[in-house]
Amino acid sequence: MIEIHQFACLSDNYGYLVHDPASGETACIDTPDAEACLSAAQERGWQITQIWNTHWHPDHAGGNEAIKAATNCVISGPGEVAKIAPLDRELHPGDTMMLGKHTARVIDVGGHTLNHIAYHFPEDGIAFVGDSVFALGCGRMFEGTPEQFWASLQRIRALPPETMLYCAHEYTQANARFALHADPDNAALRDYAAEIEARRARGEATIPTQLERELKNNPFLRADDESLRNRWGGETPVETFAALRKAKDNF
Repeated sequence: MIEIHQFACLSDNYGYLVHDPASGETACIDTPDAEACLSAAQERGWQITQIWNTHWHPDHAGGNEAIKAATNCVISGPGEVAKIAPLDRELHPGDTMMLGKHTARVIDVGGHTLNHIAYHFPEDGIAFVGDSVFALGCGRMFEGTPEQFWASLQRIRALPPETMLYCAHEYTQANARFALHADPDNAALRDYAAEIEARRARGEATIPTQLERELKNNPFLRADDESLRNRWGGETPVETFAALRKAKDNF
C-alpha cells in the first residue's frame, strides 16, 4: 500500500510525498517549496525519484529545478510546466503513471489553467487534484472557460464517491463561508462548516476530503442542482457555474 505524507508549506499550500515501500519509489506531487519537500523526504528516509506536476503555477512547479538538482528525479507534467521549469515527460489526459506497481490515471481538469491535470489512483481510492477543486470550492478560472471548467468538474464528479481528494491549499474556511452564502438552506453544509471551524481551531488540516461529501456540499460541483440554479440563475449548469465562480471571485 502506498504511503502519503502531507505537509504544510508556503502560506497555505500543502506538499505531498507519495511513497511505495515495495519499490522505494517516491513521487513529489507538485513542488511548492523545494526545501520543504527535500526536508520532508529526508526526515522519512525517502528518496524522491519522481516529480508529478499538476500545472505550471510557481507554487506548484517552482521547486522543480532545485529538487532535480538534488535528486536527479524524473519530472512529469502537462506541457505548460515547461514555461517555468524543466520537464522530462509531457503528460496528456488518458496517460498512466507508475509508482512502483501502483498506477495513476492522468485526468484533464483544465480551467484553472488550460492544461491542468489530476492524478487518480483508482486501486488506492485517492486523487491529487491540485487547484482544480478544493474542499467546498474550486480554483480561480485564470485561463479556461466556464464550459471547460464545468466539464473538468464533471470528470471529478465521475470518480468513485469514496475517493479521497488531495487538494493543494488550505482554503476550506473561506470556501465554507462562500458555500453557506451560495447555498444557505443546506443543513448538511452547515454541519460541515461547523466541523471545519472546529478542526481549524485545533490546528488540524481539512484536507483530504472525500468526494462523496463534496458532491453533497460543494456548490461548484452542484451547479446542475435545481435549488442552486434557481438561486443563482442560468439556463444551463455552465451558466450557473459561471455565476457562482464570478460571485466567489468578488466575495
